[in-house]
Amino acid sequence: MSELEMLRSKIEKTTLQILELLNERGKIAQDIGKLKEMQGVKRYDPVQERKLFDLIAEHNEGPFETSTVQHIFKQIFKASLELQEDDNRKALLVSRKKKPENTVVSVLGEEIGNGTQHFIMGPCAVESYDQVKLVAQAMKQQGLKLMRGGAYKPRTSPYDFQGLGLEGLKILRQVADEEGMAIISEILNPNDMETALDYVDVIQIGARNMQNFELLKVAGSVRKPILLKRGLSATIEEFMYAAEYILAQGNDQIILCERGIRTYEKATRNTLDISAVPILKKETHLPVVVDVTHSTGRKDLLLPTAKAALAIGADAVMAEVHPDPAVALSDSAQQMNIPEFNKFMEEARAFANLVQKTPVS
Repeated sequence: MSELEMLRSKIEKTTLQILELLNERGKIAQDIGKLKEMQGVKRYDPVQERKLFDLIAEHNEGPFETSTVQHIFKQIFKASLELQEDDNRKALLVSRKKKPENTVVSVLGEEIGNGTQHFIMGPCAVESYDQVKLVAQAMKQQGLKLMRGGAYKPRTSPYDFQGLGLEGLKILRQVADEEGMAIISEILNPNDMETALDYVDVIQIGARNMQNFELLKVAGSVRKPILLKRGLSATIEEFMYAAEYILAQGNDQIILCERGIRTYEKATRNTLDISAVPILKKETHLPVVVDVTHSTGRKDLLLPTAKAALAIGADAVMAEVHPDPAVALSDSAQQMNIPEFNKFMEEARAFANLVQKTPVS
């Protein structure tokens, strides 16, 4: 055996010795954690950690710098602290660790999250009974039941159309009852939640309110499905924690909606984070919807982005439809008219059936 091979053999032996000692230390840390829990003592002890750092500095004889060794042990301390925590207790309620099987949200017989892909359509804002009625009739001809429509509109400018409020909800409910639709509409104020329950089948919490924690708590206390949109600049982790606020209050009927995030790109209204769909499907048990209208802000991109969403596994695609977008009171450039909607549905449904090879509602 050459000298190099002998040294490598020593490295391997020493590595295994370190591994054995590391695991032994981990077991001791777990025992300490159990004792601390019984005694009601906090697991993290900065005084003890400082004592160990000083001990390392006192006994380190090199060749590693003391700062280098302390950095390595800092990671060991951190890992040991995590060992002391109950993994099951740490897992979020929205996570697959807590619930491996998919959550299925049922709305008027439409089961979102069961593997069948859906389409959610409707006007950006409710403007009149006739406007909503025309869209609902077009949707019904396409066999769709899930209708979105804004009665309360959070707008960037205070001078833009803010929605019809309660009157808008009443219009949505009337048309829904006449055409056999389920209504999805945004609520901005926790005080409006109770009133909205009489008119809305799914409560939407918009991007600007994703971290309105009081609104999230109220949404968690109601017994209606919640469609939660990702915030304008929210990370996926922040998005999941927002859903956790709702689920922590007892409402597990949550639909996550990817609607694009704010980046430096100006070619589209927002940047559609298509990778968020499989990540959310992998990390959570909740159904995931993609809003192609708000993510792109461009009618010419609705179909290709819808295809991307369907292909990557979204449970539903959401888009906006208006009988006459040119005179719409909000977001006129991004809403499809009825003929465009029919063409969109024909091509999107054909693509979904091709990809999934399952019936699409």
